[in-house]
Amino acid sequence: MLTLIAAAAIVQAAPAAQPVTVIHAGTLIDVPGRAPKRNVSILVQGRKITEVRNGFADVPGARVIDLRNSTVMPGLIDSHVHLGGLDDRIQARLQESVRNSEDEAYTALTNAKKTLAAGFTTVRDLGGDPPAIRALKGAINSGAFVGPSIIMAARMVSVSGGHGDPVNGVNRELAEIGHNHQTNVCNGPDDCRRATREQIRDGADVVKIAATGGVLSNVAGGLNQQMADDEMKAIVETARSFDRKVAAHAHGANGINAALRAGVASVEHGTFTNDETFRLYKQTGAYYVPTLLAPAAAYRDGERGALTPAQFEKARAARGNAEKSFARAVREGVKIAFGTDSAVSPHGKNAEEFALMVKNGMAPADAIKAATVSAADLLGVSAIAGTIEPGKDADIVAVEGDPLANIRLLENVGFVMKWGQVYKAGGQRQLTAAD
Repeated sequence: MLTLIAAAAIVQAAPAAQPVTVIHAGTLIDVPGRAPKRNVSILVQGRKITEVRNGFADVPGARVIDLRNSTVMPGLIDSHVHLGGLDDRIQARLQESVRNSEDEAYTALTNAKKTLAAGFTTVRDLGGDPPAIRALKGAINSGAFVGPSIIMAARMVSVSGGHGDPVNGVNRELAEIGHNHQTNVCNGPDDCRRATREQIRDGADVVKIAATGGVLSNVAGGLNQQMADDEMKAIVETARSFDRKVAAHAHGANGINAALRAGVASVEHGTFTNDETFRLYKQTGAYYVPTLLAPAAAYRDGERGALTPAQFEKARAARGNAEKSFARAVREGVKIAFGTDSAVSPHGKNAEEFALMVKNGMAPADAIKAATVSAADLLGVSAIAGTIEPGKDADIVAVEGDPLANIRLLENVGFVMKWGQVYKAGGQRQLTAAD
């Protein structure tokens, strides 16, 4: 008798089945890189895709989303963003002395909403305030805030005076404060192992290094290699011991090549290249994340006086070269993952990168693959993202028209679903975290 009562109690306590949503897709790019399907239904339950079925399914009791006049695709992935920070570089410089970490956190939340509304359901944040980004990531995952899933890198590991050193060119008071908070700055292999471990301690899912100089660091040091070969190798080895990949910020060919020899998983920017660069890409299987929007945006900032003289000189040097390297990478068959460096270019405009990719020789189908299948592989999330298949997260976007014929349609994504929740439909965001 007691057994029967206990069994009844278990049955009564069992959670109710989650409701089913059926998406009727006129055109479905379920696995980018393969031919689209026509007149297909996607069944979603909870946060997961449960079935992809031919025809427009009639499921009793299910909510139906009619996208029969749209092209439906996996949620887009941006492999290189910075959610913190103001988009306007002049305002960022003017307000730097009065903004606190709390200001940065709220800015990151705003930028996360813009990014999701643009159709990007997953991003890799490659450098920001670690506690703020870690808290934002957790709040989004819990459903408290609206935004994309986040893979984060904490702070970029850099040598003293390098691109990731936060005290470049500042006055002595700020330099003294900065020196007390430089967990990411290192010199020599042993110190770089320490810096790598500290970023992982601070929440890094991936480790980012400054292999070369960077356009927006305020130091007249060019864009060539800054981190030594043995320092990069020490970081890669340490990251691997924690099951982490390494992303290398790299502009100059000597720094790109050294980073590839050290075993990085991706090269970010990849502005200047030579024959050895492409041989190493193929030999190592590393991804190239081109961020074509960034050089043009930085140069425009320089023209309107938003950069220091040191920054503007590097922006001039980088201008146009990223597109040349990208065009050759496409011809050479290098593995490419979509990334924008949003923050240098405005948040929410991520999809403008697609037009630059296509302009410089990439087929629209391959550009979409770079922002889904390939980016998911680089970020290590292929099991849950990058395609529309049973068992994966219901991260789904749609546009009216055919993006394979006109890639710029992706700049106006009309439907966004993340984890089975609709956040945008008909050009309007439907839900917020408070709903």
